[in-house]
Amino acid sequence: MVHVKVLGEFFFSQVLHKPIYDADGRLVGRLRDMAVRWDGAAPRVSGIKFARGLQDHIDINQIEHWDETGLKLNISLTPENVKPLQADEIYVGKWLLDKQIIDLKGSKLVRVNDIKLSWVNLGETSDIILVAVDIGLSGILRRLGMGFLSRSTENNQFVGWQYIKPLENRTANLQLSQEQSRLSQLHPVDIADIIENLDHQERSEFIDDLDNQTAAEALEELDLDTQVAIIEQMDSERASDILEEMAPDEAADILGELTEEKSSELLNLMEPEEAREVMGLMQYPEDTAGALMTTEFIAFAAGMTAEETINQLRELAPSAETIYYLYVLDENKALQGVVSLRDLIVSKPQAALGEIMSVRLVKVSHDDDHDKVLEVVSKYNLLAVPVVDDAGIMLGIITVDDVLETVLPDRSSLDTFSNFVMPRLRGWRWGE
Repeated sequence: MVHVKVLGEFFFSQVLHKPIYDADGRLVGRLRDMAVRWDGAAPRVSGIKFARGLQDHIDINQIEHWDETGLKLNISLTPENVKPLQADEIYVGKWLLDKQIIDLKGSKLVRVNDIKLSWVNLGETSDIILVAVDIGLSGILRRLGMGFLSRSTENNQFVGWQYIKPLENRTANLQLSQEQSRLSQLHPVDIADIIENLDHQERSEFIDDLDNQTAAEALEELDLDTQVAIIEQMDSERASDILEEMAPDEAADILGELTEEKSSELLNLMEPEEAREVMGLMQYPEDTAGALMTTEFIAFAAGMTAEETINQLRELAPSAETIYYLYVLDENKALQGVVSLRDLIVSKPQAALGEIMSVRLVKVSHDDDHDKVLEVVSKYNLLAVPVVDDAGIMLGIITVDDVLETVLPDRSSLDTFSNFVMPRLRGWRWGE
């Protein structure tokens, strides 16, 4: 087992511009930056840049002593002892200092004010490890030469490298797969918050690092104007892939805001089935239930047993907008009844849906206006309401969150918002 010994800890700001002396005691330059490799849990210093304008640096193994007063080499510096920046290396000062990064633990954007380093002995070798970034006031004060004001630990705000995702990849071969995987595990709302705080260029690079499903889930949490701006910036192939992953009503809203030419291009790139669903929703006038609904709902035949339904529900649930209500349709897709998830779970395994469904249907027509939708959802305390056509054929559902976002965009009216939302805290059974 390798015994790790810490030889010293310091901050990047404390060694930046410090003198560098070779083995003969000659001043050969000043520390301008650090070359690092990030191919493990934490970045490690591989070399030091010692002159302005050069992309060359001194190998870390040629450093004998390093502290806040300066650096001493164990060689006499010659042109043969310097090497160019490699494809898997980056200059940490240029790349990270004063830049925004993603704090995966806090799920937010932060700014790098300083960088904490540790010089460790690993037996026969030694490494200088980037331990954490300082995102607090202490980092700013230290760089201004007022570090004495930050001696209180209250000013220290460190983020470990295991929680960091850089916004930009400055080298072709830098591997960040672990960090990208952690990023995809953030809640879509947190990812959306990060996106909102980026400029147009950073947004593009950031979304490039997300898989299609994660990008779609995050985009659904953004306002429509931001969604449209992002889709317009994207390569058409990638944009169409993301739109396919989004709920059809969300995709329809975005495409409806694009030019007819751009909208047609993206629809033609989408899978035919998804494109047909979205195009169908785009045909409805803006202020109708049809335009507000999603076609992602779960429906079964009346003859299905509770046990069979639960087994199928496990497969269907991931792609559904909501599973709180299960709709019972006849062979013509006409709405016959509804079963709440609670009633399904407590029913006997062999009970047929036709026996346990509620036939006291609350529904809206596809051409009802938004006020009618709000009235129905609020009056009957529903998490979702089915939408049918003139023949009673079920077309989709409107969820309560869509009602809140579309019908009540201004939630600053506390009385209206509270009266609408608070009853839902008392339960969600059908018709309660």
